[in-house]
Amino acid sequence: MIRGLWNRETVALMLLAAYLPLALFWLWLGGTGALAQLALAVLVIGIWHLVFMLLRAQAPSLVALTTALAIAMLAPEDLGTFRLVLGVSFGVVMGELVFGGWGRNVVNPAIVALSFLGFGFPAFPWPVFDAPIAWAAIPAALIGVASGAMPAAVLAGAALVATGAVLTGLLPEQVLLAAGIVLVLLVADPVTSAATTLGRWINGALYAGLVTFFAIGWAGAAPVQIAVAAALLTSLAAPLLDEAALALWVAQRRRRHGRT
Repeated sequence: MIRGLWNRETVALMLLAAYLPLALFWLWLGGTGALAQLALAVLVIGIWHLVFMLLRAQAPSLVALTTALAIAMLAPEDLGTFRLVLGVSFGVVMGELVFGGWGRNVVNPAIVALSFLGFGFPAFPWPVFDAPIAWAAIPAALIGVASGAMPAAVLAGAALVATGAVLTGLLPEQVLLAAGIVLVLLVADPVTSAATTLGRWINGALYAGLVTFFAIGWAGAAPVQIAVAAALLTSLAAPLLDEAALALWVAQRRRRHGRT
């Protein structure tokens, strides 16, 4: 999408509008500490975007704000300035900018940053979200789907599997709350999620399935840690899901119309 109204920055603006309810509830409950963490993440990402613009003529993107919000909300607590800057820098450079910027990246840069922080500094606690923040993910998802910025099939596939897990008692409430926030902020990324319809359904279902699996078998893991790990594996599997969906479509076409 490089011409007309729908371009990269239009999608970024739609995502920002979708995340607004979630961001407002988080900032309201988190206060000045949350605001300071968000401001630091925005500053660091903005600097790296400027560096790549000057060195490689790579246009910056408003999606830096969505990446900063995801990292600021989900990063382990009490990291301090140096560790947070290190994690944000690693995520945005290695997860996005070296690939040519948002739209060309394979994995969401916030997932890369959060995984780096989780593996690199395991002693720091992950955040715990109150129900109002998690409930704010619902209007965020609705706005994202209505605007076309979030893939509805990813959200629906995850909701279907998560509902079954909750009804069978396999998914604890705190894990469900964290998984919903991570689903909206990271998994439903229109760039790094699956691109085919079938692939998107499986993408969402796989995420919810991994969250449930980790919740059952990963003793001592924090809810956000479980959700981020599931998001990382799901994001890495997205191209394979699309490949499988396309292979299935080709096989059905050949069976229906014969080989040509």
